[in-house]
Amino acid sequence: MQVGLFTDAFTHLSLTQTLAWCAAHGIESVELGTGGYSPAPHADLERLSSSEAARQELLGELASTDVSLGALNVSGNPLHPNPQIATLHDAQLRSTVRLAQELGVTRVVAMSGCPGGPGDASWPVFAGGAWLPDMERLWDWQWAERIAPYWGELSRWASQAAPDVRICLELHPGTSIYNAESFRLLREVTGDNVMVNLDPSHFWWQGMDPVRVIEDLTGLIGWSHGKDTLIRDSRMAVIGCMDFRWPRPGSADMPWHFCAVGAGHAASTWVSLVKALIAAGHDHTISIEHEDPDLTAEDGALASLRGLREVLSGLEP
Repeated sequence: MQVGLFTDAFTHLSLTQTLAWCAAHGIESVELGTGGYSPAPHADLERLSSSEAARQELLGELASTDVSLGALNVSGNPLHPNPQIATLHDAQLRSTVRLAQELGVTRVVAMSGCPGGPGDASWPVFAGGAWLPDMERLWDWQWAERIAPYWGELSRWASQAAPDVRICLELHPGTSIYNAESFRLLREVTGDNVMVNLDPSHFWWQGMDPVRVIEDLTGLIGWSHGKDTLIRDSRMAVIGCMDFRWPRPGSADMPWHFCAVGAGHAASTWVSLVKALIAAGHDHTISIEHEDPDLTAEDGALASLRGLREVLSGLEP
């Protein structure tokens, strides 16, 4: 198991500077954003897609630092009810999948997206927990009319356009495919080229056990993120996990927030999690994703790196 870095947090550094930083600290691979929600600070999707010279330049720069390209990240919303956004994110997803094939990268990290409701909706509507009568059966409509048709076709297209690439969906509340149950339903309409990007931080804040989730997804995990969640029990007891104020500056009064690996859960918990990942068939990379509001990008990545090194050393017999 190697440690990588999702470089989106390093917008203040060039690709050359970011790769040098990774090499200096022993980070073995990078995950580069290409579109969707990503600002794509280190990969110009249009240029890389249209120019073999640009692709060779990127691969050469990676080789010169002994840092590999583990994945491309194009997490966005191809199901957005605004057709301009949906068309853009769909095009970026397809371009990224094709680019990954051309670069010899086997993993593309993405999100399922979230549609609106029937009619002229212009905002996505998350149907998880549609408990009230006027929202009942929203999920069923979204599934039949938007989610299943899109991802069924996308999976078939990708199997032809990029047969070596696995699209790894981050199970993120706010997107339609957000837990093991919804992902298993999705796999009924896709091929095995659609897998999971396992980010434990999103399960912890919901009160879920990531180890149990991993066990339930055995054989379906193609990528993983290294990110922890700090839960403030006193605030959680009053506010709960569904905090309408997210995101907000600062963290002191939040019931939970993302943090560096080990700052939210003990190393022993992470050891169990990584062992579960390996047992479930994912033994390749844990890619650090920095979203700790109390640390800079460099400090957060280094804190997660220290945490993961402690965890990986704990795997030794």
